[in-house]
Amino acid sequence: MAQPTLFFYDLETSGIHPDTDRIMQFAGQRVDQELNKVGEPFNFLIQLNEDVLPDPQAILIHGIAPQQTILEGLTEAEFLHEFYASIVTENTTFVGYNNIRFDDEFMRFLNFRNLYDPYAWTWEKARSRWDILDVVRMTRALRPEGINWPLDSSSKPTNRLESLAQANNLNQVKAHDALSDVEATIDLARLIKLRQPKLFNYLFSMRIKENAAKLINNNQPFIYTSRRYPSTNLHTTLAVKIASNSSNANSFLVYDLRFDPTPWLNLSSEQLADSWRFTFDRNLEENPLLPVKTVKLNRCPAIAPQNIIRSDPDALKRLSLNLRDIDQHFETIKNADVTEFGVRLNKALEILNQEQNVRQQKRKIALDTRLYDGFYNDHDRKLVQELHTDGESASRVRALRDRFSDPRLTQLCSFYLGRNYKRELSESERTGWDKYLKRHLLDGNGNSRLALYFKQIADLVQERTDSRSQVLLEDLKLYGESLIPTDYVAEEVD
Repeated sequence: MAQPTLFFYDLETSGIHPDTDRIMQFAGQRVDQELNKVGEPFNFLIQLNEDVLPDPQAILIHGIAPQQTILEGLTEAEFLHEFYASIVTENTTFVGYNNIRFDDEFMRFLNFRNLYDPYAWTWEKARSRWDILDVVRMTRALRPEGINWPLDSSSKPTNRLESLAQANNLNQVKAHDALSDVEATIDLARLIKLRQPKLFNYLFSMRIKENAAKLINNNQPFIYTSRRYPSTNLHTTLAVKIASNSSNANSFLVYDLRFDPTPWLNLSSEQLADSWRFTFDRNLEENPLLPVKTVKLNRCPAIAPQNIIRSDPDALKRLSLNLRDIDQHFETIKNADVTEFGVRLNKALEILNQEQNVRQQKRKIALDTRLYDGFYNDHDRKLVQELHTDGESASRVRALRDRFSDPRLTQLCSFYLGRNYKRELSESERTGWDKYLKRHLLDGNGNSRLALYFKQIADLVQERTDSRSQVLLEDLKLYGESLIPTDYVAEEVD
């Protein structure tokens, strides 16, 4: 087997939604286990498909115009060929900064709509993934010595990559450029590994699900750092497992031991669901938020044994943790019927999941956003592997289209052909693709995607008067106009 390496990567995207937005820039650098660079960096622009309208706000942040991706970039299919040929090697750990919740999701949807297995790139052949952001959070909470920790404009702790890079004189030439962000993330990882090597290596081991499960399953309090916990406590608490998540084999329900569990232990599933719902108009005094959350093993949780802080008064003070309260709350849980409490919590989750499913059914969900409708079966996994080997072509896509058992894949073939083999479409395929584009971009007249896109640009032209923004907004306007079919009445999208 190949020597283990880490591949640090970052994306710039057309928006924040991985199911409907697109990757515009992909950059990455391979390093060895000591974080020394291996080979040259990768840096790709990826063409926006003609059925995608970027979020103008996103373009103003990173400065990549759609026209630049079309002139200089690869198609999604071409990029994925390069990705699997050169980057997805055995024994590779994919790493980023908030990649678990952002970049990895974009990569999954990219694979899905381009007829690849969405998950295999991070687990087959001893591959794995990791996220430096939670490493940063836990290091700040538990072992901050030797690193400069920035504050935001409100004097609150911030873990923004650019702020950390500036505070520690790290290599970040240009914020929100994917390759510069990769360089900064590697330097930040090196800094933590240098200053706090034991914690760094321990958290690296926690990316392995079995290691994380072992700590959680010992039914003792453990340190847990998560974005869901308040920044005032450095996103860190002591938690304990209540139950396995009955709907997800890779997930546990854990209780935040900062809070007395007594008010929650005898509530019904419906009452627990009421308190678990997140609403922006929540009155926390009348309906406090349930201090239970899920730990997902496949998201590389930042967890550690409690003894790390038991004898560390400075850490306890930083985290505002009172061990007397923690121990009392843990005793209350041990003396309760935790099994029954876990059953009611799982039923509460089922109530919330059913409500979410009803909401989704009422929405018209686009085909290529239905990644999480289910996994591919073995038959279809073999077919998608066959598709991308031995010389992929439009004819091979057509030949395999009717052999898939998953109807999503059968239908995705038509999208795949339209986006990547436009010049090879048959007359009927071309007609169908043009109808789809017109319906997708222009249906709704004044409320169509294009109309709303142009309105957002017009509003930003008034707000963002600097020359850089004005040039980018003009480019975005021209890009939108280039997508209007020649046979469409222009007044309908003005």
